Amino acid sequence: MSDKRPAWLSRLASWDAAVIVITVLVLLIASGVVENFGSSRNFTFLLLDLLPIALIALPMTFVIVTGEIDLSVASTLGLTSAVMGDLWNRGLPIETIIPLCLVLGAVLGALNGFFVTVLKLPSLAVTIGTLALYRGLAFVVLGDGAVADFPRAYTSWVTGTIGDGPIPNMLIPLVVLAVVFGLVLHATPIGRSVFAAGASEQAARFAGIRVARLKFWLYVVSGLVAGLAGVLWTLRYSSARADNGLGMELAVVAAVLLGGVSIFGGKGTLPGVLAGVVLLATLQNALRLQDVSNEALNIVTGVLLIISVLLPNVVIRFRAALRRRATT
Repeated sequence: MSDKRPAWLSRLASWDAAVIVITVLVLLIASGVVENFGSSRNFTFLLLDLLPIALIALPMTFVIVTGEIDLSVASTLGLTSAVMGDLWNRGLPIETIIPLCLVLGAVLGALNGFFVTVLKLPSLAVTIGTLALYRGLAFVVLGDGAVADFPRAYTSWVTGTIGDGPIPNMLIPLVVLAVVFGLVLHATPIGRSVFAAGASEQAARFAGIRVARLKFWLYVVSGLVAGLAGVLWTLRYSSARADNGLGMELAVVAAVLLGGVSIFGGKGTLPGVLAGVVLLATLQNALRLQDVSNEALNIVTGVLLIISVLLPNVVIRFRAALRRRATT
């Protein structure tokens, strides 16, 4: 039995559309229930907190849609931050340090891509290994200390807002990158190749898509954006530390899967992912305002991650059972 519903109705009934609706509801409920949640000051902090997750989630969406994963992104952020602090200590100008950090992030991503696409190693195992490797190198570079005193012009811009309003300046690069990534994923041959590679790698090869090369460059972009997040993170807190972004890979993956991207590849939308980021950040922000501990926040993130993997599969099996029953 075929699904004869109009396309717009199917779209409204999709997982990512449901996440967008839930996100709006959670924002409204938190504004009415949680004290200070709706203040402009808290709104600014909420956006600043979700920006690094959203940035890294953009290329992570591409990687997961192809059926792979990159768990080293938070460690790439930490290593980039550590190197940024070390170079600043050595007296290099910030205008030189920032491009070098972006190149470092791309190189770290290329190393992941080399292991996955050339040596054909599983991305889960590879990026767990580089997660530990990059974080360890960050401590080798900077130790347990911190480097501060970055130029005020840069730190002020990163923590500042547009005009005197509550919208952080950092939202500008995020919006630009989100539009670029969204157009590439949903309106270009590259995006169609990403979905094809995730749906069936073998079929994509038969169709002439160079899957290995595509995945390699996705890892490079993932590392590059994680490096950018490391630079912005360091400037926001005016503190370069080896443990910056520790554990953030869990939030990024949870947000991407919560936004409707299939862990098995081939499915997902960028608007859904951005809604997932906002939903996760909103829940964490509201719970922090209620003095909930960081350990409890990790539990919430873990539960959301499990739900976002489990529930779509339950829905698919339920629909399949209904179709079988309708045909018998």
